[in-house]
Amino acid sequence: MTSTRATAFGFNSALLLMSQFGWGCSSLWARRPLSQPKFLRLATLPHSLGRLALGLGLGLLMVTLSGCGRLTPMAPRQIVLKQAWEIESGDRVAGQLVTGSLGDISLRLQGARLRAPFTGQVELAAKGFNCIYFSSPEVPAYLFRYCGVSQPRVGSVEAGTVMGRGRYIHFATLRRQPDGSWAMVEPSDRVLERSLNRPPPRLPF
Repeated sequence: MTSTRATAFGFNSALLLMSQFGWGCSSLWARRPLSQPKFLRLATLPHSLGRLALGLGLGLLMVTLSGCGRLTPMAPRQIVLKQAWEIESGDRVAGQLVTGSLGDISLRLQGARLRAPFTGQVELAAKGFNCIYFSSPEVPAYLFRYCGVSQPRVGSVEAGTVMGRGRYIHFATLRRQPDGSWAMVEPSDRVLERSLNRPPPRLPF
């Protein structure tokens, strides 16, 4: 095997190995099946051109691979809730979707945006109708659940950042229990106000 053919073989092998990293990258490569003879055509190129093609190809692959890594989704959060209702958000009754449950406060936003009440973290909820969880170190014992949220922004957010939208939002406040589970408690109107109002502008200093 010539050095150019070995280079082409190594290039093709790298592509096959990289296709195994990450769901996003796997699906990307799956849509572009590799053809061994196509890549081995590098063997017919002069040695200098083969090395140049190899360098350009690997550079493009690394950029694509790094982009795929950023697309890896966060796993939805699962919690243990003390109260168990017979009908909960996300269930279906007579084929109709349940969007709220006992313990929720329902709000008609009328075009308003749902905002982070504090600086904290937004996570997708494993259960419920388009539900997200919001947590913040400013209120460490509490977890806020919003259901009916479209276009959620997941990850770290600053206070006042838009977390999502929705025509009707169902809001619940959860408090951590000593055993690590969560219990629904009476919601705070202060948190709701901060979730709907634009934060006041900061004074320049």
